[in-house]
Amino acid sequence: MKTSIGMTVTEHILEKQRENPEATGAFTRLLSELIVATKIISREVNKAGIVDILGYAGRQNIQEEDVQKLDEFSNRTIIERMCHIGQLCVMASEENADIIEIPSRYPKGNYVLIYDPLDGSSNIDVNVSIGTIFSIHRKTSSHEDGTLSDVLQPGYKQVAAGYFIYGSSTMMVYTTGEGVHGFTLFPGIGEFLLSHENIRIPERGRIFSVNESNYNYWSDGVRRLVDYFKSPDTKPPYTARYIGSLVSDFHRNLLKGGIFMYPADTKDPKKPHGKLRLMCEANPLAFVVKEAGGYASTLEKPILEIEPEELHQRVPLFIGSKEDVELAERYVRGELGLGSNL
Repeated sequence: MKTSIGMTVTEHILEKQRENPEATGAFTRLLSELIVATKIISREVNKAGIVDILGYAGRQNIQEEDVQKLDEFSNRTIIERMCHIGQLCVMASEENADIIEIPSRYPKGNYVLIYDPLDGSSNIDVNVSIGTIFSIHRKTSSHEDGTLSDVLQPGYKQVAAGYFIYGSSTMMVYTTGEGVHGFTLFPGIGEFLLSHENIRIPERGRIFSVNESNYNYWSDGVRRLVDYFKSPDTKPPYTARYIGSLVSDFHRNLLKGGIFMYPADTKDPKKPHGKLRLMCEANPLAFVVKEAGGYASTLEKPILEIEPEELHQRVPLFIGSKEDVELAERYVRGELGLGSNL
């Protein structure tokens, strides 16, 4: 595909559609409407400090986490914008306990949308970058209305995935399985313009991102790995960079190389498999990083190969530069110790 810096995301999607003679335009409309929803969210995020939209909404989501007002706004915006377009059979959100059915008054389509409406929202009040993560599958059931089985598909079956990051600028990064491209929102014209064409993550980075306050709750293998990253004997040395907003940490490492880690730990008995959600966080970012030349793993198996068992399933996540994640797997298998210098 011939592209140039400054192409709008709509032009980019339409050009991809023209390359596929069998395309009906349904996917193009789906993605275009999602972009509209995130422009609305971006507008609200940018003025969150000066309107009464910060603070808790007074309830908890299915993860037993306090729902913030902007979380609720973002979730509602995506549902309202996406339900009526006629391209979806079902949706699923981090904020909803069950799948989100498309109302009977609207036509149904052959796609499934899974999303985290506002990842990192606990950082809203300190002006840290946050984002929206999305995953798109094709329907697999024979029902007109989508079912849970349409949602619970392994990550390798995704037809598209990506994220929007709301920071110093608003960016969209997405893939349809043919490269990863980034677009920056230019507020003056209200368009996402191609700014990062064919993103490739370095094969090995020098950044590790992890919440080290959980060190004592990790397995011996994970502790050995982090000790290696921190060791003065490691050449060339690694540097620690941890924001605490998954989209932000992932985006930095995607562009610069490195590894983001959220291991399983023994700190919270309710979360024995880690904190991050397979369907709306790990799978879409794993698909993005794979198409950029990277890798995502639980340290026992690739994220994209996991057969999901439940809607809000949690998994450990090690994601980033391919060689760094493979190095992490070797440490956890006990093939390497602190004295190793690779």
